[in-house]
Amino acid sequence: MAKPGDPARAAAGPATHTLDFALDRGSPVPLYYQLAQQLEAAISGGVLAPGDLLGNEVDLSVRLGLSRPTVRQAIQSLVDKGLLVRRRGVGTQVVHSQVRRSLELTSLYDDLEAAGQAPTTEVVRIEIVPATPGVAAALGLPEGAEVIALERLRRTHGLPVALLSNHLPSGLLDLDADRLEATGLYRMMRAAGITLHSARQTVGARSATAEEASRLDEKEGAALLTMQRTAYDDTGRAVEYGSHIYRASRYSFDFQLLVRP
Repeated sequence: MAKPGDPARAAAGPATHTLDFALDRGSPVPLYYQLAQQLEAAISGGVLAPGDLLGNEVDLSVRLGLSRPTVRQAIQSLVDKGLLVRRRGVGTQVVHSQVRRSLELTSLYDDLEAAGQAPTTEVVRIEIVPATPGVAAALGLPEGAEVIALERLRRTHGLPVALLSNHLPSGLLDLDADRLEATGLYRMMRAAGITLHSARQTVGARSATAEEASRLDEKEGAALLTMQRTAYDDTGRAVEYGSHIYRASRYSFDFQLLVRP
């Protein structure tokens, strides 16, 4: 049994892979929370990779010198966040790390691919529709003008992370489901000679509707991050308006704040 303040070792994933947990029993911070925080740090830092096993709760409690309810509470908190999953006959397994995205004019697909998140795309809809007042205002078009409406479901490691709704001026880009499922929208724009220059973006939050929760594998009312963006090319023309929702349990935005001189 580990002594207070001493590192406690637990097997994680393959037999050759172990983790050190420093649990301070004299701290006012609950032990389950200490364990959960250190596990989450190992996942987000890449020490624990998707597919790695933690073993069962009984083994972990013995190795860490903790009660089984304490270990169960720590694991459940990360299961609720979508970082771990319990698999019958396998044990507790790492699913993925949370996606953290900086606020830059980049595509979600490119960011996920660069982060090793194995993105995949399901195209839900591509069609020509009349622009609603909101879409028309964002794209600088007359209300009712024809625009391309595009809806996609983005997954990482096979699990849904975002629902993406985009509108583009009609005739801007030749879109088809096969290409969109193989790459990102901004990458297709660049290949077509469209130079993205700037964007206006708003980030918010709200609760998931029943339909959104079903698509994103969340509970109705779960927290969602929202993002509306209008992107402009190097001539100042609005080339894309996006209205996206993200699972807050799997996704966050990073901000860098600077002091004005």
